[in-house]
Amino acid sequence: MGPGWGDALGTGAYCKAALAVLQRTGADPHALRRLGPKRLAALLIRHSRGQWREDRAEKIMEAARETLRLWPDGLLDYAELAEDITAEAQLADHLNTQITALEDRITVLYEQADPGQIMASGPCLGVITAAGILGRLGDPNRFTSLAANRSFTGLVPRISQSGPTGHHGPPTRAGDPGLPESVFKAADLARHVDPTLASRYHDLVVNKGKHHNSALCTLAAMLITRLAACWRNGTLYELRDTDGREITEAEGRTICATRYKIDKTDRAKTIIRRRSQRLKDTTTSRRDQESLSAPAAGSSASHSTNATRRTPQRT
Repeated sequence: MGPGWGDALGTGAYCKAALAVLQRTGADPHALRRLGPKRLAALLIRHSRGQWREDRAEKIMEAARETLRLWPDGLLDYAELAEDITAEAQLADHLNTQITALEDRITVLYEQADPGQIMASGPCLGVITAAGILGRLGDPNRFTSLAANRSFTGLVPRISQSGPTGHHGPPTRAGDPGLPESVFKAADLARHVDPTLASRYHDLVVNKGKHHNSALCTLAAMLITRLAACWRNGTLYELRDTDGREITEAEGRTICATRYKIDKTDRAKTIIRRRSQRLKDTTTSRRDQESLSAPAAGSSASHSTNATRRTPQRT
């Protein structure tokens, strides 16, 4: 309908005020003109609790006028389109209501399962994320060791062995399939606050050339191990610098943003390094296969030839 709507209503997950406008008018420019800027501003103030006011109403009215300039009457059926938009907005608003009700229920159940808020004490871990980890992991004390907690997430590498040799492969993906996803996302948030995790991520990506996802799998295994240790000891997660000094969340964010920042140039170098390593591994593998399939040469071949020559032939 026009590029101005994205700036006026936002993109992605619409807020309550944006959904209220879409349910009321269906983004029909004629309906918005009939509503008027004053009543539109009152609608926005009521549903946004005062965050969206007259300036936001003017942006929406300007987006409607832009749509009329782009699509004059007769080129676009605004009434029919408004019905579809209104139905989608009502569905989105209903889903948001259900999500809010589920989050309230999850909060109550989590407080019963973890009265000390140990899981939620992790860096950037809210109640919903902590409940997702605890609900899928279960009681960490049921495992014999911290390594068993870590293995249950499925984020530890699979070990492939053939005779005396072996190498680490992709993650095992064992356990509940939702657990690694929850821990993976939690680790991605925690690395922006916890300097010890940020330092490990920086080393894996910049110095060792690991992919972002591979580095996050390592951080996720570290995070779940620390949370399980806190659960066993009955203590909250302590945020510390790499030298062991206890810090606040604000200090952690500053340290991670300044000391362990990875810019686009560093990531580009890492990509080039990984491609070169893959090409080198492929070339080495081909040479090994060719050497195994090549015929024998040297003294054994000449010995076989001489033996053939000495064999008498029958007439």
